[in-house]
Amino acid sequence: MNKILIVDDMIVTLLMTENMLSEFYTVFCATSGKEAIEIFRKERPDMVLSDLHMPGMSGYELQLTLQSEYHDIIPFMFMTADDDEETESKGFDNGAMDFIRKPLNPDLLLRRIANIMQTVNRLQGLRKHASIDSLTGLLNKSSSEKELKTACKSASGALLMIDLDSFKLVNDIYGHSMGDKVLISFADIIRAAVRPADIIGRMGGDEFIAFCHGMLDEAGIAHKSEFINHSLTKSAKELMGEDMNIPLGASIGCVFVPTGGTDFETLYKKADKALYTVKQNGKHGYNIFNEQHHAKSADASAADISHIEMILGERNQGEGALHLPFEEFRAVYRYLRRTLKVYEKPACILLLSLNRYGNATVTPAEAEEQFIDTLRTSLRKGDVVTRNGANFIVLLSNVNKNSVVNVSDRLHQNWEKTPASSCFSFSYEWSVLEP
Repeated sequence: MNKILIVDDMIVTLLMTENMLSEFYTVFCATSGKEAIEIFRKERPDMVLSDLHMPGMSGYELQLTLQSEYHDIIPFMFMTADDDEETESKGFDNGAMDFIRKPLNPDLLLRRIANIMQTVNRLQGLRKHASIDSLTGLLNKSSSEKELKTACKSASGALLMIDLDSFKLVNDIYGHSMGDKVLISFADIIRAAVRPADIIGRMGGDEFIAFCHGMLDEAGIAHKSEFINHSLTKSAKELMGEDMNIPLGASIGCVFVPTGGTDFETLYKKADKALYTVKQNGKHGYNIFNEQHHAKSADASAADISHIEMILGERNQGEGALHLPFEEFRAVYRYLRRTLKVYEKPACILLLSLNRYGNATVTPAEAEEQFIDTLRTSLRKGDVVTRNGANFIVLLSNVNKNSVVNVSDRLHQNWEKTPASSCFSFSYEWSVLEP
């Protein structure tokens, strides 16, 4: 007999629902998200029927918590007294398998649960034979392609290519063990963003794919993109610390089926083109394939040199050093190292950190912002500044050892003018870059 976990903070509703289902299913009851998690760990029910709005932990939060813990698709049906269609839409977008309104109709509830159980049994049968990616628990590349070929021919929905932006930096800075943790967490986030009946796979490395049944509007894709990117940032900071500054994010290329066709290979190429558009326009977002738009992009003639300069140029160029995200700073560093021997212009790298002392009247975050401003305004336009965790890094171009002393004096003078200097000092070490 299938197991169902019912979660509702209203005891009367909980008992009534239990009475409706207990003849046909093994039922467990919980009055809070916390209690539900404990019961789920012990009993591993086949599905969860949860109230949407509960004190302490909402139904959405309960679902995400369980899926993150078990790295698996957990069938959820949400109950609510809301009449708001937006609430229902959000429930589906967050991965609900179904949605039912209170007061519950016993016949309707039983039919809907029976439909979910059929889907659960089908998925369980599929898993027994499918090849699973050992790290994330998702379908691997070959199994994903097999399932997607069938889905694209027979169903309508959205084919999504999902790429993890800047993932290589996680491996480079924190190691491959942390990289694996980020990939596992990212897979859980994608699970939470889609419904249990949808198809999710890992194509390799940091590339994932999904087919969302019945998803045919841009608003739904936009919501998923926002959810995935927000959840990824939160998860990354939990794993690597609040001072993690790697620009992690997700780029999503989408093509609707059958509007864009029914052949998987063709649809895959279209989703890939949409993904490329996102990558070329700042990442961390989504793009939906449009035949006319992408045809124009492919046939566009080469721009003249002035247009290229306008695209590449720095907008709103200010005074002082160039402040860059770590990934872009890294590219500048590598270029500078390449050119040292060619142009014979000396360069130095500085590693600085803030040190707190006394009774601080300024928060660390405020001090860090003031320090970045001090670095940027104290240095030249040819210098570059970034932050990596708790450290600040500066590239000084065309300088020698003696110049570093002058830079240090200037930094100290300007830092003493800031409010944060009353409770934060800075220390540094430096090195001459060798060819």
